Amino acid sequence: MKAAATTDSLQTLVVIGNGMVGHHCVEQLIAHGALERYRIHVYGEESRRAYDRVHLSEYLNGRDAESMAMSDAAFYEQDRLTLHLGIPVLEIDRHTQEVVTSNGRMAYDKLVLATGSFPFVPPIAGAQGASRLVYRTIDDLDLIREAANGARRGVVVGGGLLGLEAANALRSLNLEAHVVEFAPRLMPVQLDEQGGAALKARIEALGVSVHLSRSTQDIKPGTQYRYRMRFAEGAPLETDLIVFSAGIRPQVALARKAGLALAERGGVAINDLCLTSDEHIYAIGECAAWNGSVFGLVAPGYQMARIVAAELCGVAVQAFTGADMSTKLKLLGVDVGSIGDAHGATPGARSYRYIDEAGSGYRRLVVSEDGKRVLGAVLVGDNSYYDTLLQYAQNGIAPPADPASLILPLGKGAPKLGVDALPATATICSCHNVSKGAVSAAIDGGCTDLAGVKSCTKAAAGCGGCASLLKQVVEHELACRGVAVDKSLCEHFAYTRRELYDIVRVGGIETFEALLASHGRGHVGCDICKPVVGSILASCWNRPIQNPNLVPLQDTNDTFMANMQKNGTYSVVPRIPAGEITPDGLIAIGAVAKKYKLYTKITGGQRIDLFGAQLHELPDIWAELIAAGFETGHAYGKSTRTVKSCVGSTWCRYGVQDSVQMALDIEHRYKGLRAPHKLKFAVSGCTRECAEAQSKDIGVIATENGWNLYVCGNGGMRPRHAELFATDLDDETLIRTIDRVLMFYIRTADKLQRTSVWRESLEGGLDYLKAVVLDDSLGLAAELDAQMQLVVDRYECEWADAINDPEKLKRFRTFVNDRSADPDIQFVQERGQPRPAPTPAPAVSRVIPIAEEIV
Repeated sequence: MKAAATTDSLQTLVVIGNGMVGHHCVEQLIAHGALERYRIHVYGEESRRAYDRVHLSEYLNGRDAESMAMSDAAFYEQDRLTLHLGIPVLEIDRHTQEVVTSNGRMAYDKLVLATGSFPFVPPIAGAQGASRLVYRTIDDLDLIREAANGARRGVVVGGGLLGLEAANALRSLNLEAHVVEFAPRLMPVQLDEQGGAALKARIEALGVSVHLSRSTQDIKPGTQYRYRMRFAEGAPLETDLIVFSAGIRPQVALARKAGLALAERGGVAINDLCLTSDEHIYAIGECAAWNGSVFGLVAPGYQMARIVAAELCGVAVQAFTGADMSTKLKLLGVDVGSIGDAHGATPGARSYRYIDEAGSGYRRLVVSEDGKRVLGAVLVGDNSYYDTLLQYAQNGIAPPADPASLILPLGKGAPKLGVDALPATATICSCHNVSKGAVSAAIDGGCTDLAGVKSCTKAAAGCGGCASLLKQVVEHELACRGVAVDKSLCEHFAYTRRELYDIVRVGGIETFEALLASHGRGHVGCDICKPVVGSILASCWNRPIQNPNLVPLQDTNDTFMANMQKNGTYSVVPRIPAGEITPDGLIAIGAVAKKYKLYTKITGGQRIDLFGAQLHELPDIWAELIAAGFETGHAYGKSTRTVKSCVGSTWCRYGVQDSVQMALDIEHRYKGLRAPHKLKFAVSGCTRECAEAQSKDIGVIATENGWNLYVCGNGGMRPRHAELFATDLDDETLIRTIDRVLMFYIRTADKLQRTSVWRESLEGGLDYLKAVVLDDSLGLAAELDAQMQLVVDRYECEWADAINDPEKLKRFRTFVNDRSADPDIQFVQERGQPRPAPTPAPAVSRVIPIAEEIV
């Protein structure tokens, strides 16, 4: 065993920058045993340790900052590793080999610059405060959130990658979002003219306004909104806040002041080993320029970090030779991909294009003049082609005789490259430089599943874009070694959810115990199989969720038929079909809220949420609501939630169909339908799309001749634009088509799989789904129709069933032998309504187990 270096023999290594690339460099240094030869000091300007900037937008969707950290706090508590947060380096004194900070001087033997970049804000008169926001750090997002309070409209200046991410952030803050781009198309670096046009059409369909070829001249006070932007061409635009995302610039102030050589177009000049003009100083990431080029993606920065860490530890390493700038993204829920020479700039390059004007989809394939090599590609609307095309381009795999087949719709002759065709050198994860050979080696080294390979290689731990391909490679490599790929639901059931669904239906099984006895192992099940089987039983037979054979399978929300809130209280959500409610209904809800002192809020799904009900109050509250004519809104279950609608032709001068009546028909038909995940619907009375149908699992838009049906969209953490499935349907055909889509989804989806993810996983894609539903290619139509009708016929309000059953009511007690309220639950008043007191009530920890004890 090698003896540890003595303190006196240690050199000092300083890393300036604690972003993703700087942190990865430290990780690699430690992996190479750097703490045996160096004392490492890491300086970061921000007050937080390194966090995931790739998924920065999730912070505005509720993700907390700590969960985005790249490591636990304990990582930087290792001996000889010191993290200095909130302490910027002010100067690098190359003569004395010291860095100067606000805390004094620190001598170094080796130095790594990982200062990254900063957002470029054009010098525009009037840009200040809320009209000069940027989208780069968590602190920036906090400023954007603060500026959004009370605002109605936000503008992003810049239509590139980060600009569109910023526009999505504004949407998540419930602002009307606009994008202003200087170039004549969106994402001009990655997309060609037609690709940019397709992306613009899709984004505008989502309600984001796009203004191209606009150069902002100045910003002045507005009349209707806070600011007024004046352009060199075109009408002015007013807004309440402005976020600049007009590109980045390498952060080279320290390097310039220290006299390091800079590249002509910016960035610290580095050689193939990331060494600067000073033999003691390296530069990595977005502050570095190799051959005059700066690489603004995570993967090249990680590659540089690995090179420097190996160099500093005396480990053999391959030189940096540039980076693949291919990208696969989902911007505002729209798939966008760019590979290699996306613009066809290579001399003699030939292009093939597939254009879907109806769906605003676009694909371009660029091949060499002789047709024997894939050079690049552009994808807008469907990234299912990305992994295959990327491997063709990266590994020099010869395309088929007709290269166009690579971008034709799946199921129409397009060959799909199997992972067996990939060479061992094929890059699977570009962020962490994991090849197919490395995955194979990990399996040979003892990894027997996907989780093990991820942990061993760090594949899919960066941007996550390679997750699907990695899964395919792992399963293929395991199969090649004679290892059966275990797709068991859990230790109790050696089946997938889909297989269990078929077993339940064919066998007519209606209880968990019967299924476990006939097709499972063990006696009690687990937290994985219980809710999955419970969902399957509810989807198949639509029995009340409170039935004794279903209750033990449910989570807390389904057990008590209400959503538990953070202070141990519950929300009450009566169904308001299509958002239509009478004055008497409004009065009844108001009376209940007032009587039980509940917080009330209008939801985005056109319902009224009542918050703050204690467990023992739920039966009394629901008794009053049911007496007033309401039903449960199923807000607690993986089931149909809402059917949003506009007023349609009844009131609106633009409406062409009665969208409210159709929404009522849809909601009353599918209320109570249990599924692998929650379901949301919308019906718009015209193409102005006021109900936002194209962002729902099932979206319906009126036409002059009937209804257009959109399927498999969703909001949430991973938004997806719904796809046009059928056009100009009459009422009866529309309902029948929805029946079949939903039942086929319920029948074939994986556990907790949303319709959007299910659709993306379907072999053959949308064309396959159309064939099954519209053409009855599998001969299942009659069976799917019958299954849905059974669910519809058996519907009953779960709360109405529960309040009429004394045994079921016993469950709704906070304490076993006491019907009183929980004294630990406290409220304060805010804006005239109750809200949870700042300190979370400890009652949450004991409500569930005691209530379950009653059962």
